Amino acid sequence: MEYSSTKEILMIKYIGAVIGFAYRGIIGAIAGYLIGSLLDSLFFKNNKTTTSRSRSPFSSSEQSVTPGDFELNLLSLCSIVIKADGQVSQREMDYVRQYFVQAYGKERANATFRTFNEVIKKREISAQRICAYLTPRTRREVRLQIVHFLFGIAQADGSVSVSEVDQISLIAGYLQLSRGEFESIKAMFFKNAESAYKILEIEKSATDAEVKKAYRNMAKKYHPDKLQHMDEAYRQGAEEKFTKVQEAYETIQKERGI
Repeated sequence: MEYSSTKEILMIKYIGAVIGFAYRGIIGAIAGYLIGSLLDSLFFKNNKTTTSRSRSPFSSSEQSVTPGDFELNLLSLCSIVIKADGQVSQREMDYVRQYFVQAYGKERANATFRTFNEVIKKREISAQRICAYLTPRTRREVRLQIVHFLFGIAQADGSVSVSEVDQISLIAGYLQLSRGEFESIKAMFFKNAESAYKILEIEKSATDAEVKKAYRNMAKKYHPDKLQHMDEAYRQGAEEKFTKVQEAYETIQKERGI
């Protein structure tokens, strides 16, 4: 369909030439061809730009990252979190594998994991360097999902350690996410009296009107449609965050009788 559309656009100059010839002979044909060529250039450039944007789900600027590079850099961040508490948990490893199988299929995930096994066992990795590469090449909602995924890994063995939280906090900062955004995602994994407010990125002293406004803003930020261009595992992660936002709002509603 896309090829056909482009082909139709490129036919404009020839159609112009035919129409020009019918009205003004060879001179008209030349004029029609030149005008058609100009239209070709304008339309094709716009079409190419639109197509390029639609094919670059990770890109937030002129820079972009290939799916393969994204996967390997994400796996490197995973390895940092897995090793943060000084031991490699098999349950955390399994969580990462399951996530990648769900996102990319078993064959592709296995191929990627061969590289991952080398990374986690042999190499020292710089979170700052990885994030400096990913940040200008990924949209904010993707980076939010990365942090959510990293917390999921940390929790896979039954508890999230202080060292894991500290490491994810550093990564969130390197990804240029705000402290409020980090605390919001963190609160989705730690249930206490303050969690609902942290998830909505507000203080407990917020007015009812501020609570409602915060809910609308967070529902918009974490709406699953923002990751509809991503694979299933990422969309599922977005749905989980969106559900947590709804649950937080419902908790505050009940508490306040809103």
